[in-house]
Amino acid sequence: MTLPSVSPVETGRATHLRALIDGKAKPLGALGRVEDLAVRLGQIAGARPPTYDKALLLVFAGDHGLTSEGVSAYPSSVTQAMVATFLAGKASANAFARAVRAELRVVDAGVDGELAAHPDLLREKIRRGTRNAAVESALTADEVTRALEAGARLARDAAAEGFEILALGEMGIGNTASAALIMHRLAPAPLIDCVGRGAGHDDEGLTHKLAVLKRAAARSDASAPLDVLAQFGGLEIAMMAGAMIGAASVGVPVLVDGFIVSAAALTAIRLRPEVREYGIFCHRSAELGHQRMLAALEVEPLLDLGLRLGEGTGALLALPIVRAASRLLGEVASLEDVLSGRL
Repeated sequence: MTLPSVSPVETGRATHLRALIDGKAKPLGALGRVEDLAVRLGQIAGARPPTYDKALLLVFAGDHGLTSEGVSAYPSSVTQAMVATFLAGKASANAFARAVRAELRVVDAGVDGELAAHPDLLREKIRRGTRNAAVESALTADEVTRALEAGARLARDAAAEGFEILALGEMGIGNTASAALIMHRLAPAPLIDCVGRGAGHDDEGLTHKLAVLKRAAARSDASAPLDVLAQFGGLEIAMMAGAMIGAASVGVPVLVDGFIVSAAALTAIRLRPEVREYGIFCHRSAELGHQRMLAALEVEPLLDLGLRLGEGTGALLALPIVRAASRLLGEVASLEDVLSGRL
């Protein structure tokens, strides 16, 4: 496997950046965690980060063989239907992207169907959905490698195109099941703490989902990141993990959405620990397990709005905060300049 290396952020700059922010025309610490975010952006990009006006949301789509076991309240066909909705510009993520001036493209990582050509569709299909992880490995080692490498290439291509920040979203019926299994092994955490209602299970559906995932987990003792991806999928998760590594390798920060994208981030960080500092964790999902996953990653998200949609919606809502934080370093006068009249 060929994945790019990731350089650590310039941690030595933190003291200088903090002093710079403390000297701005405002009370000490008055902007709270926005100041912490500004320091992080400064570490990634330098004293004057980009304005992040050119932002791209990549929505990675893929299907899961586990859905044949009834782990989702919806059939796999909804994945393809929602991809069509994204491409028609009619999904929640499309509306939010327009609101915050971000471009949106859909990546076919492994949709179980053939998609018509579209200018905003990136064809990277590895296979038509994963295998059923309850009875066999979801992916082969080669399929995992190809997905990771494709994600890294897409992120680096986006940076070469001029995008200053990358947001990650996903669409895939059954992907909370795959994400729960990944969290179970890579956090690690007890499986019962990882399994939530997903797109809308009732109590009976949740009990059944947990039973299926216990069967899947018992089938393999995989604990290394590549092995876990192979055993439990999914293609969109693996490709997002690769995208995080690819973006970090060229110094581009990544907006991490909810539970499923966080599972991809967890995988990427286990593969390349340096990736953690390039990820901006945008919100705390209402999905059971996300809080514990964030704790395992040792991160505090920007928002807590009770979201559980996915699609990158939480990442898009956090984008204006990131843009504001980036301007704190370069556009706000120092207190010294204000008091001396040098404005």
